[in-house]
Amino acid sequence: MIEIKHIKKSFSDKTVLQDISCNMESGKVNLIIGSSGSGKTVLMKCIVGLMNVDAGEIKYEGIDFVNMEEKDRKELRTQIGMLFQGSALFDSMTVEQNVMFPLDMFTRMNFSEKKKRINAVLDEVNLKDSNNKFPAALSGGMKKRVALARAIVLNPKYLFCDEPNSGLDPQTSLVIDKLIMQITKEYNITTIINTHDMNTVMESGDHIVYLHQGKKQWEGTNKEIIYNQDTYLNDFIFASEFLQSAKQMKIQYANAKTNTP
Repeated sequence: MIEIKHIKKSFSDKTVLQDISCNMESGKVNLIIGSSGSGKTVLMKCIVGLMNVDAGEIKYEGIDFVNMEEKDRKELRTQIGMLFQGSALFDSMTVEQNVMFPLDMFTRMNFSEKKKRINAVLDEVNLKDSNNKFPAALSGGMKKRVALARAIVLNPKYLFCDEPNSGLDPQTSLVIDKLIMQITKEYNITTIINTHDMNTVMESGDHIVYLHQGKKQWEGTNKEIIYNQDTYLNDFIFASEFLQSAKQMKIQYANAKTNTP
């Protein structure tokens, strides 16, 4: 579990995060959602250590991350997997070489051991026998799955995903959501996803933190979010005309239920 207590972050005179507190739970898909400029990307970067906070606490399994020595941070980073928005694959490397990269950087495995681990994670993300393909030959969904395989190849305790469904069609997005959810629960990973994709929210949001203008506006689950009473969150959820119609149906249903004897 990752505990976040009273996090504050500013750039010059602009406050981006205002007193954010929440827990990111193990074995669950934890989502940070919000409109552009809400602070969700900055919050994720602070949690993973890419940005320093101005005030507050971040604790990994009760251990203070904010004041951690750099050598201890480096050790912790070997337990963190990252899935980047654009996949961030090396175009000149094969699938196998891309997935092997963290093993080369952080382990002393021999080639045979690396090969075995690579094949295992490629099988996990349904890319068996894709070792020798180059990124240029892969679809967008396949690239995301290679990036996910690379993110989990070190058996991380923590998995950070930045807009994992960006640029994908709804059907492929669903495949990625299910893979992340399956891996999270199977290995009891603390997964944190930064997203504005409502399909991801409804499909895999075990725990959701909604940010509005740098503040934590709402916190709950995907079972609770549809029935929330927060105006800002409802405007975010029901942004499209289609969903605005669904919102009106929701209101009518709630009113009818209230007026039923």
